[in-house]
Formats: sequence, C-alpha cells, structure tokens
Amino acid sequence: MIIKKISKLVAGACLGALLLSTAQAATPLVLMTDFGTADGAVSAMHGVAYGVDPKLTISDLTHQIPDYDIWLGAYRLYQTANYWPEGTVFVSVIDPGVGTQRKSVVLKTKNGRYFVGPDNGLFTLIAERDGVAELREIDEKINRLAGSADSYTFHGRDVYAYVGARLASNAITYEQVGPVLPSESVVKIAYQHAVRDGNTLRGIVPVLDVKYGNVWTNIPKTLLDELGVKLHDPLQVRILHKGKQVAKVTAPFEHTFGGVAKGQPLVYLNSLLDVAVAISQGDFAAKHHIVSGVDWQIEVSKVNTK
Repeated sequence: MIIKKISKLVAGACLGALLLSTAQAATPLVLMTDFGTADGAVSAMHGVAYGVDPKLTISDLTHQIPDYDIWLGAYRLYQTANYWPEGTVFVSVIDPGVGTQRKSVVLKTKNGRYFVGPDNGLFTLIAERDGVAELREIDEKINRLAGSADSYTFHGRDVYAYVGARLASNAITYEQVGPVLPSESVVKIAYQHAVRDGNTLRGIVPVLDVKYGNVWTNIPKTLLDELGVKLHDPLQVRILHKGKQVAKVTAPFEHTFGGVAKGQPLVYLNSLLDVAVAISQGDFAAKHHIVSGVDWQIEVSKVNTK
C-alpha cells in the first residue's frame, strides 16, 4: 500500500513537472521584418532564438513588409496579434533608424502580450487598441547577443531576436529587460482616425488586401451601424490621396462578394469588421490606382434614393 502511494506521488510529481515544462516552453515567439527571405537575415534570427532555447516555438508573421514601411508593419501587428495566446512575444523589425538614438523597447499590453523592437511607430496601433500596461527600454549591456557589441546595423539579430527569445523561454523576466519608460512615451504615427460627420464616414486606407486588390479602411462596423446602413443599401465611396480625389464609385453594401455580379463593385465588412471596398472577382485597387497609407483618405456616404 505504501509503495503504491509513493508511486502515485512520484507519478503525480513527474506529470506536474512535465506539464510545467510544457507550459513554459509553449510561449510562442513571432517574428516580423522587412528583410525578405532571399538572404540569411531571417535564418540568423531563428538561429539566435534557438540558441537561447531549442524548445522554442517560432513562427513568422511576415518578412515581406515593403522596405522601411513602419506603418504597414504597425498594421500587420494590429491585424494579427489578438489571435495569438496571451503571453506571446512578437519581435518586429522595420528599422530604418537602426544604430541611431531611437530606443529599443519591449512593450507589454494590458492583455499580456509582448512587443519587442524599435520605438519608431511600429507599436502605434497596438498601443492604441490594447493599451500599454508597461514599457521598458532594453538594457543592451546585459540583454544583447554575446560578441555582437561591434555590430551596429543588425539589431534584429543581436538585440531583438535575442531578447524576444529570452522572454519567451523565461530565461529572463519582463522586469529584467531594462528600465521602465513612461507608458505614454511610445512613439506613434499620426493618422486620421475614423469619424462620423453627419451622413459621411471618414477614415483612411491603412492597407490593401494585397492578394485580391480589395481596399480596406479603418472605419469600424460600429460607425456603419450608426449610419443606419442596411444590406443592399447603395453607398457612395470617395478615395483621396493627400486630399485629391482619385476614385468615386457608388456600390451596394453586401455581406459577401457574391452579393453582386462578377466585375461589379461592393462595400463589405472585412475580417476585422472594418469597412472595405472591392470588385467581385476583380482588383479594385489596380483598376482605380489606389495605394494605401496614412495619406490615403476615404469617405463613405449614404445615397439618398428618394
């Protein structure tokens, strides 16, 4: 009887240790850069992370951000981060100021995710939507890949991948990253937030659905609901670049692309429940020469059918 009890206690302790080990090793590390994959830069970041802990789970958000496009990087974090578990560590490197006086930080959101990278606007949308629980500057005297002190142009490998891996593997605590910075000091990119102005909704084209040419906006479903838009209602859409009109169309609000005939325009809600404009089985952006970014504005208005 005693032997059986001891066996059960040992088995329980072993199972508990296994579960704890699995839980600690399961924190995902997600990488995003503008490096592309034609050379060894991304592989080097993976290698540094695995050097910290071979049991890490490493995923790639994307490495196809256009060169130096900090805004698009910020949006891709906004688009994807909330679908990852609490505790996930994101390493983001779109860093035209690498090696300069811009700060290297780790931002902890109020919902418990971590964002590692340069404080250059990359965390604009994450900070606004999820809130900043705490912001810390990376102390590179203790949190930097050994032997990399004379490297000034690859912080993605030498600092961010290394620190991100150490956080994800619990090799360091968040408090060991470095000194606390004021939460409100996060660098943010200025842009037009979505607003309602009478019967018109105004916002920007933050990004394109690049595969299909659909035009996404930052106008949320809540504002469309305020406007009283119902299924099949016609809407007027104006798209402007730096205040100059580039396109103007009238299209119905539909739930699916099949709500209109092939080749016809429609307004719909994208996967983030923001307003978007498309051509059914066509490329709206290409047809109307639309790009995206903070200097691309959009207006959506109800059409008076009376």
